[in-house]
Amino acid sequence: MAEKIEVNGKPYEVIKLLGKGKGGYSYLVTDSVNRYVLKQIHHEPCEYYTFGNKLQSELRDYERLTKLGLSMPRLIEYDEKNERLLKEYIEGDVISDIIERGQLTAEHIKQITDMCSKLYPAGLNIDYYPTNFVLMNGVIYYIDYECNEYSDQWNFENWGKQYYKLK
Repeated sequence: MAEKIEVNGKPYEVIKLLGKGKGGYSYLVTDSVNRYVLKQIHHEPCEYYTFGNKLQSELRDYERLTKLGLSMPRLIEYDEKNERLLKEYIEGDVISDIIERGQLTAEHIKQITDMCSKLYPAGLNIDYYPTNFVLMNGVIYYIDYECNEYSDQWNFENWGKQYYKLK
């Protein structure tokens, strides 16, 4: 029998674990009609990052990034009691896989720098690590909701770009 996880009392069947980040576990789930990403917040220690209320931070960051018009998965709903987010599933290739296959193009980099042109004037950086981006129908989506106050040290040019090697 498949594992089920509820969001506000509604059950979702877990298809697979998509990944673990510093703030939570992301699962591909279904309600037997549609597929979604369910993020379960965790409270495991992270030596390089300090958290406040993780769920509230995710919700705040989602609003900030949505207002800037970044391509991101839509937030379907959240479950405050169980610290879960239900997101639209962006089906496509993870940028880290594209890089590994040697298929990263200048157009991919341009889409990320176009995101930066919206973020920097708003005083924000996102987590530029390649596992946080998915390419679907030619569009790169930032699939995490995390953003932080802008810092030159953590911007795309000085930190993120090191992971995006064109072949």
